[in-house]
Order: sequence, then structure tokens, then C-alpha cells
Amino acid sequence: MEPNAEADSLKRVFGLPTLVIYGIGDILGAGIYAVVGRIAGISGALVWASFVVAMVVAAFTALSYAEMGSRFPKSGGVAYFVHRAFRTDWLSTLVGWLMFCTCVISMATISRAFAGYVIAVASGIPDWSIVLALFAGLTFVNFRGMKESSALNIFCTTLEVSGLITVILVSSFFLFGGNAGTLAASSVAAQQAIGWKSVVEGAALAFYAFIGFEDLVNVAEEVKNPERNVPRAIIIALSVAGVIYILVSWLSVQVLDPAMLAASKAPLLDVVRRAQPNFPPVIFTIIAAFAVLNTALLNFVTASRLIYGMSREGLLPAWFSKLHPQRSTPYRTFLVIVPLAIALAVSGTIQLLAGATATLILVMFCLVNLSLIVIKRRTPQPSAFHVPIGVPVLALLLNAALIAFASNESRLLGLAFLVVGALLIVLRNALMKNSLPNSGE
Repeated sequence: MEPNAEADSLKRVFGLPTLVIYGIGDILGAGIYAVVGRIAGISGALVWASFVVAMVVAAFTALSYAEMGSRFPKSGGVAYFVHRAFRTDWLSTLVGWLMFCTCVISMATISRAFAGYVIAVASGIPDWSIVLALFAGLTFVNFRGMKESSALNIFCTTLEVSGLITVILVSSFFLFGGNAGTLAASSVAAQQAIGWKSVVEGAALAFYAFIGFEDLVNVAEEVKNPERNVPRAIIIALSVAGVIYILVSWLSVQVLDPAMLAASKAPLLDVVRRAQPNFPPVIFTIIAAFAVLNTALLNFVTASRLIYGMSREGLLPAWFSKLHPQRSTPYRTFLVIVPLAIALAVSGTIQLLAGATATLILVMFCLVNLSLIVIKRRTPQPSAFHVPIGVPVLALLLNAALIAFASNESRLLGLAFLVVGALLIVLRNALMKNSLPNSGE
């Protein structure tokens, strides 16, 4: 390859084991470290049941993604799927825009959480400087390539899983060491008073902790034998994460009263403190910080591959589809991702945007399931991995039901993002139409 020549393809660096680790790290991420307390405030001691319901709902959409990933192992993910189903550029671009928004908003939200963990052990550092340092590091790792990103992901995943294993072990020793009776009577009464409506409402929030399996299809072109490995990795990663979630959530409400868990700003840290007071809190805080870092890293990877894939399909300017000649990474996409994420992170509106992110993801899941229904009816021949048509139909209904549990504020913000995306598409089409006469001269 000549020194200044652009690379023409992504490197296939993922085998099944590394792809599964990538998926587990993406799903586990920062979610369980933060949301278990909030879910306990909704479903009480039945928080584990909310995770079971959420896992079942996520599993149906995961199966749809598994077939889509097997049929179309291309970067671009949901935008590419919708384009293949409806063959409409504007809808595919809009979906890609929404997916991009969820990734960038998630990065911004997570960077603030990361700053909070760092300040907890190193007070006095301005949070904005931590945010900038985080994005500088993430940009460097992503520029180096998927091998470096995957190595950091494996390291972070190991740490975040070790944190959850710590919760499981110290909680188990606490309970089986004769402390099972310390669960407050009010917790038992709360468990009896909680109905299935509260469990489902808790599941609507718990579902957000399962988000991440869909990112695996965005790195399909960097996977060896993607037609087989992408579906298998999605199913294995979701299963492993689900079992860990259910076990951690059940143990948490055995150690701490659900009301105390709900009031905690660091719920799993408080569980560890109660179960094993001698465990150094700084160690668990560092573990949680790396768990948050991992989620930011994987969102960065997803956003960059999404823009790259959409650009290559003609849905965005071709300028973004150019890869670095030595690193074979879509480095030009960083010029859009990093400034937007930093702007959101320092704007102070992260908490408000986070609610809309979950709603937008559910909307996209509905579109993916609808796309699979259309594609299966148009080309019924099975792919390397295929599911009955009833799977995407049921997944579509379940995701629509969870959207109904979202707050009005989240739905309004989601609508605002839709409007912005639609305006950008109209502007893009107008510019393209105006340039046609010039191109014919």
C-alpha cells in the first residue's frame, strides 16, 4: 500500500470469544452500577423480577438482531437494515441519525458519571477537565484501531465483571454467614405489597441496562465469519449479562432494604459496604469508573462505525467513508462525534437527555423488528441464522408497550430529536437537488 493511499476495508480482528467479551462489556457497562437502586424504588424487593421481564423483552429483539446480523453483516447496523427493508434513503438516514444521537448522548452522560467517580477519589479536579481528558484518551484508542479498542474493552470488561462478582461473593458470604435474618421486616412487607404492575414498570427501566447487544452488528465487518459469529455472540452475551443482573439484583435486596437501596447514589458500593465493611471503598469506586469508561468506549466505536457505514451506503457525504491509510480506522468521523459529545457533557442537560435516549432506542428497536418482518416476507429463504416471523412480531409489540411506560418528557425530547433529524434530511435533499444542474453542465 502506498503511504498516502486510503485503506479500502476494515480489518477482521474479532473471533467469537473476543466478540462475546465485547458484547458482555457493552451490555453490562455502567447500567447495573446505577439503575438497580432506582428499580428497587419501583418494584421493591421484586427488583430481580423486573430484570427477568426486561431480559425476556430484550431477548426477542436480540433474536431479530441476530438474524439481521447474519443476513447483512455490514457496518451501519439499524440504518442499513431499514434501508434494505424499505429502500428509502430518508428513513434510513433518519434512523441512523437517531442511533447516532443515542450513542453520543450516552457518551456524554457516561463521561459525567466517570468524572463523578474520579472526583470521589481525587477531589478538587474540575469535572470539565476530566471530561476532556476522557474524550482525548478515547479518541486516541479509537484512532489506533479495533485491536487496541478491543484490548481496552477486555481490560475494562474484566474489571467491571470483577466488581459484580465482588458484589455476588460478599453478599453471599453475608447471607450464608448467618445474616439472612437481618433483612428488615419492612422489606418483606414491601415485597408482599408490590404488584405485577410495579414489576413491569421496573422492567421498563431495567430494560435500559440490557442495551448494548445491538452494537455487535455495527462491527460485523471486523468479525471473522460474521454470518455465524455475530448471532451466536449476541445470544451468548445477552444470556451471560442477564444471569449476572438477576443474581446481583436479588442479592442486593437481601443485603440492603429496598428503600435504602433506592435512596443510594452508589447502590452497589453501599451493598458491598454493608456486606463487608472492611472492603476498601476506593477499590470498588475505581472498578465502577472503569465500567463506565468501557461503556463510553463502546459507544464511541459504535457511533464511528455507524457514520462510516451510512457514508459508504451513500446516506451521508462520502468524505466520512475514508479510512486512515495506516490504521484502517474511520478517523474522520471523530471530528463530528467528539465535539458533539463534549458539548452535551458540559451543557448540564445530560440527565434530561438520558430519558429521551432510552425512548429513541425503543423506537429504533421497533423499526428493526418491522424491517425484519418486511424482509422475511420479501425473501423467505433462511439465512445462516433465522427465527420464526412471530419473533419480530412479538418483539415489536413488546417494545411498543415499553414505550408506553416512558415519561411524557422523554417522549417529547425524543420527538424533538426526530424533528431535528427530519430538518437535517430536508436540508440535505434540498442541497443535493440544487447541485444537480451544476453537475450536468
